Amino acid sequence: MSDGAISQDEIDALLSGVAIDGLNSSGHVGNGPTYHFDIPTLQSMADALKPKLEENINKTTSVTFTCEAPVVEQTNRDHVLSKLPEVVIGINADYNAGVKGSHLYLMAPEFALKIFQLVSSEEATEVDDMVLSVVSEFIATHISAEITEVESKGNTKGLGYATPETLNESKAMIMFPQGDFVLSSYPLTYDGNAYTLWECIGGDAAEGLTKALGGGAADDSAGLTPIDLGGMNAAAGGAPMGGAAMGAAPMGGMQQMGGAMPNMGMGMQQPMGGMPNMGMGMPMGGMGMGMPQNMGVNMGMNVPNVQQLQYPNLQAGLNAGEQGNISLIMDVFMEMTVELGRTKKTIKDILGMGEGTIIELDKLAGEPVDILVNHKKIAKGEVVVIDENFGVRVTEILSPMERVSELN
Repeated sequence: MSDGAISQDEIDALLSGVAIDGLNSSGHVGNGPTYHFDIPTLQSMADALKPKLEENINKTTSVTFTCEAPVVEQTNRDHVLSKLPEVVIGINADYNAGVKGSHLYLMAPEFALKIFQLVSSEEATEVDDMVLSVVSEFIATHISAEITEVESKGNTKGLGYATPETLNESKAMIMFPQGDFVLSSYPLTYDGNAYTLWECIGGDAAEGLTKALGGGAADDSAGLTPIDLGGMNAAAGGAPMGGAAMGAAPMGGMQQMGGAMPNMGMGMQQPMGGMPNMGMGMPMGGMGMGMPQNMGVNMGMNVPNVQQLQYPNLQAGLNAGEQGNISLIMDVFMEMTVELGRTKKTIKDILGMGEGTIIELDKLAGEPVDILVNHKKIAKGEVVVIDENFGVRVTEILSPMERVSELN
């Protein structure tokens, strides 16, 4: 029975902004699967989206942005972190229909503020909920253009994505796709200032989009000639062994090839002339070399020792080394938030708000409030007053299964 405490895996996931995957020997979250993407196909998609991105942002802001040639590359979380400012705007909009997988957009806060200022004709010095709402609408329009482009090039229809979730976070807290993923960088300029919109497409989503576009990763086995052990057709370009002539010398003189040939132990039925028994199990006159099945063993060939792969028990508890990792992060600060409730409003309604406006939330009076750590719900509680300050009394710790579902 769980004691209600947060597990090591959940703490790792909260700190790193990724799915639970355990720590590796270097103290970083596991890298996940490795993919081999068809970058040219995805580059073609990005090139086709370039004018649509220009049209979208120019229509949204009523000014003229210029988009340079996008760059598409296979990368990973560490490489992308090196490109980003310390604080970024992250817009999660995972594909969930037709193609499924992680899908993330990133931009610098300065870019988000510029878009908001141009849309609302108001100055803004910090990123707030109104800025994030405008950015979310802009990205949603661009994703719709991407889906239209993919569906127009292939047979995949009905692509869909989750409602964009926009956050203003430290780059270390952004939930990147697992393992290797595809990064598309769109350089934009306006009024002499350069901005960049980054698009991160997770491995599963990238492979799904590639397939929808009619492309695919190169097959590593292409160009190799299979080895036919029955007829001994050599993949390295040698002549077929079944019925091939082994040189111009008559068989009677083959004992001159470096001296009398030793018995190779293969049970030859009839020695030829002065040639010792090679044991090939067939008449040598016609050189029809139909090999017995145990030829590789008797001739001393290296035969691989094939064993069944044993997978580790993923349900087992953490070992002592992993349990000790928690001591490394005891002094790390994490953002704890108490959420009274939520609601959704159009940009028009938000811009029309003023002093005295009442906003109705989705929580009932007296209903427990949500307690979140780094935007992930871990508990419920009730609001209390401590001296002159508000506080919250924890009334329920979410079960491990509920906490894991919140992390995903």
